[in-house]
Amino acid sequence: MSPEIERYLTAGAVLLAYAGFCGFVAWRRRRRRAPGLAAIAGRQEPVLVAYASQTGFAGEIARRSAEALQEGGVPARLAPLETLDADTLAVAGRAVFVVSTTGEGDAPDHAARFVRRVMGRKAALSGLDYGLLALGDSSYARYCAFGRQLDAWLQIQGATPLFDRVEVDDADGGALRHWQYHLGKIAGTSETPDWAPARFAEWRLVERRLLNPGSPGGPAFHLALEPPEGAAQWQAGDIAEIGPRNARAALDRFPPYFLEALRDRILPDDPSELEGLSPEQARERQKPLPHREYSIASLASEGRLELVVRQARHPDGRLGLGSGWLTEHAPMGSPIALRVRSNRSFHAPEEDRPMILVGNGTGIAGLRAHLKAREAAGRRRNWLVFGERSRERDFLYREEIEGWVAAGVLARLDLAFSRDQAARLYVQDRLRDAADGLREWVDDGAAIYVCGSLEGMSAGVHAALTEALAHETLERLAEEGLYRRDVY
Repeated sequence: MSPEIERYLTAGAVLLAYAGFCGFVAWRRRRRRAPGLAAIAGRQEPVLVAYASQTGFAGEIARRSAEALQEGGVPARLAPLETLDADTLAVAGRAVFVVSTTGEGDAPDHAARFVRRVMGRKAALSGLDYGLLALGDSSYARYCAFGRQLDAWLQIQGATPLFDRVEVDDADGGALRHWQYHLGKIAGTSETPDWAPARFAEWRLVERRLLNPGSPGGPAFHLALEPPEGAAQWQAGDIAEIGPRNARAALDRFPPYFLEALRDRILPDDPSELEGLSPEQARERQKPLPHREYSIASLASEGRLELVVRQARHPDGRLGLGSGWLTEHAPMGSPIALRVRSNRSFHAPEEDRPMILVGNGTGIAGLRAHLKAREAAGRRRNWLVFGERSRERDFLYREEIEGWVAAGVLARLDLAFSRDQAARLYVQDRLRDAADGLREWVDDGAAIYVCGSLEGMSAGVHAALTEALAHETLERLAEEGLYRRDVY
């Protein structure tokens, strides 16, 4: 959470204010009856559809929300959250918010200005009726934190929720359908079609190569997949969503006739729970396995999609679902359920400007795709700052990177291998050492792209950039789309 939010909305203050406000809302609703959804649907002024997105998913849901309202005969106006102020909200009349949470409870980068300049102050929003969709991932401790903070702030300022906040865990289809139900009520229609996610296509696993043999960290693999019939298009910065499958060893606990039905389903702990069920009934009963997302490390023009995946393990030693399937359990040549998702928030600037790429570990994947695209476009003002554990074992794509330096594709390369000296050295340390160079590149119009681990690297890099460039400069870069992050 940013210092501004902590100043105005500490966890204790929010809880106390929100608890007290609930009684006030009930009293106010007796004095000023909140308009029913049917009455809302009868209004003709546009509904403000505001969004704050880190990876592009919230922006896509906001666009679909606006289209759903318009299809129901209700005008809608789409706007990024950072373009709004208190006065705009005060006169909006009605709004829906679609916001994601990034990191450990932070607002998306582009919403930093709204958080500081709007949520950091009081506002008169008693005339605003709103709905709010919070996107998050329950594997993080501060699940949907920004959505919850925005919801609390809106109510404290006097705004009236049209319905309870809808929270979506990892793009859960049921929660999204619930949101569509509320949009249909606002639009006065129940005919809104489900936003069925794009179907996975069957790609073919054609290469699997260990990148860091002997590493003190987890094994990291280079993977290559060939697309099915037809051209598959993506650009640097986009995401591959993988539909993993259960390992054969996990399926062997069940009767053979269940193998096909359960290969992409969450397995019960006790196989006896499925006794008496047909394969079709068992499949219907068990929820689908969650998808996994990976930064794409190649260009569509190369004809195959490449990933960098590090094996993750559970405390009991079992391989992680997605990484285990891709790096060990899936046979070579086997079909892999995959779909490409556009990640507009990590696409490169359209104009030719310098580019500073910062990352660690498997974050090299997204940066590698950008460097390939820059090389193909003849854009050579590129600076890579990359970190891992050991130069000997963990210098991922060493020959390729050193080749870019020799060819002039990389104008500057800074490396940080944390275990190669007594004192640990990380990418944020290299950024601090290069503060003068950072300022020179930014003054020359450089964009800064960060890809890699959320824990440790992301916060450390942000702090180092803030020290080198000043908070105001970094905020300006974020607002202009020149400071972008793809962290996980």
